[in-house]
Amino acid sequence: MGGERGGRGRGASVRAVAFAAGGVVLLAGCASMPDSGDLRGVESTPRQDTQVRVFAMPPSEDATPTQIVQGFLEALTSDDPDYKTARQYLTREAAKTWRPELSTTVLSDGPGAQADRPDRQDTGSLSYTLTGTKVATVDAQQSYAPASGSYNKLVHLTRDAENGQWRIDAVPQGVVMGKSDFQRNYMSVNKYYFASNNAGTASGTPPVAVADPVFVRSHVDPTTQMVRSLIGGPTTWLDPVVRSSFPTGTALRKDAGPLAPDDRGRLTVPLNDRAAEVGVGRCEEMAAQLLFTLRNLGPAVEEVELRADGGQLCSLTREGAETVATRGALQQPDYLYFVDDEHRLVRIAAGSSDTEPDPVPGALGEGEQALRSVAVARDERTAAGVGIDGRSLFVAPLASDSSLVEPVLRSRGKTEEDRLTTPSWDARGGLWVADRDPADPRLYLLEKGAEEPLEVRTPGLDGRVRAVRVAADGVRIALVVEKGDRRSLLIGRIERSEPDGRTEERPTVTVLQLRSATPELEQVTAMSWAGESRLVVVGREHGGVEQMKYVEVDGSTPDVPPPAALTGVKAVTASEDEGAPLVAYSVDGIVRLPSGAQWQQVTKGTAPVYPG
Repeated sequence: MGGERGGRGRGASVRAVAFAAGGVVLLAGCASMPDSGDLRGVESTPRQDTQVRVFAMPPSEDATPTQIVQGFLEALTSDDPDYKTARQYLTREAAKTWRPELSTTVLSDGPGAQADRPDRQDTGSLSYTLTGTKVATVDAQQSYAPASGSYNKLVHLTRDAENGQWRIDAVPQGVVMGKSDFQRNYMSVNKYYFASNNAGTASGTPPVAVADPVFVRSHVDPTTQMVRSLIGGPTTWLDPVVRSSFPTGTALRKDAGPLAPDDRGRLTVPLNDRAAEVGVGRCEEMAAQLLFTLRNLGPAVEEVELRADGGQLCSLTREGAETVATRGALQQPDYLYFVDDEHRLVRIAAGSSDTEPDPVPGALGEGEQALRSVAVARDERTAAGVGIDGRSLFVAPLASDSSLVEPVLRSRGKTEEDRLTTPSWDARGGLWVADRDPADPRLYLLEKGAEEPLEVRTPGLDGRVRAVRVAADGVRIALVVEKGDRRSLLIGRIERSEPDGRTEERPTVTVLQLRSATPELEQVTAMSWAGESRLVVVGREHGGVEQMKYVEVDGSTPDVPPPAALTGVKAVTASEDEGAPLVAYSVDGIVRLPSGAQWQQVTKGTAPVYPG
């Protein structure tokens, strides 16, 4: 089939038979294969319409070894729920031990295959080496991770002594496919858990939901897949900082079958007896997790009913879920903030067409201290600003009677570029900032924006922090890290521990397991959170030109159009509320990108930010 044709050609094309009425495509891979020779480049299937389902053909009688390998690889890209067709290309024993759910390896092109000793077919034993260039992997938890390097795996075939048919008797665990087949077969979905460190909440207030992106097969009952994945628990990377309201051992009832909402959008979820004793409050948290997770899947789920032990546990609507727990996307900003040409903090109503800003109330809006960058707390009651020379960090209430006090932090960096970064507020009122002083680079947290700066531990950080943005959930942080000539975007997990009262008097805050969100970019010059698991990034690849793009926290590229091109971008800001327009500071001043439109000039100014 067409699609990903690299430099590796192949002797004959693979044909597909389409049944338009039923939305079915049959991959008839082995029917048109040559009888002998190497298999070079198993081409990926072009992306189909979302309603089209693709199924593979079983092996034909007396298929050659090459046709068996080809047919098996084609079957891996089909929408067969249990890979029953793929297993028909395996021996009975291999079919029992093969576990396709363990991993998915994504290659830049479809896998190539070459017979190691084609002259040994007469012996009844033959091996093929599958090859390619790795792009990503998806593990058994459905967690995506960028990958690189060569892919080399051995497939062994044997001829059945009784019927003379070739079958695969040794196969790598998991599945492998080209990038375009992966994009057709899989989709990214956020499942939701709750921050376990009470980030963003005080006692008695709703818990904060944290997005945990996973990839599921898009045409194989994604609703049931996501329910099982959610109940199964968070991915390993996120697990230390979140909790689930589903009791340990909870699962769908064995006879649950495929899950689908009724014609009123009500989804009934039957659970095993491990969930039978939960109270109403905890049950509603479970239902909120489900509603947040399933909100973008079709058909739409408007209400969830949880059942166990033959009875109803609770029922919750989509609107009710927003009172049980809070999400970053539910926090709509009141204003867009930036620094005007008089170096004051000013603001414009978020989402409006206004072009004339007003100074914020209080000291930071009066111009008492000239500013170069700013950050506004998520409740929009307090702001922080870095002085024009980058040396000092100030914090002041956004109130008309506020006055400017002494800086809460100073840098000793010798130049402006080696001093303080733009600060960032977390959901619990903590203020984050990095000191870029090459002699003593550090990442700081000021609890409530006013306490003594606490140095954040960053084990494994290799380089100097150039920019900081904390997610609305308070448990993830985005850092632009400079090492040599490269500036990379890394995502870290924020872990907190209380002082032990003996050797420690203050909490310990640590950023752990930093991972790249943009491995292909050599220079990241600006970034901002643009959703609950998405960021907008400005940067360039090696030898490339500057580009603006969306990326997911796991390093995958979302299936959404990139922002319209914009030159000379020096700063960018977005909101977790995806309805708020993207805003940037470029050579044209402050510009914004309304949905479905082109960039529009707003006014003069620098350093635009939404709250956070």
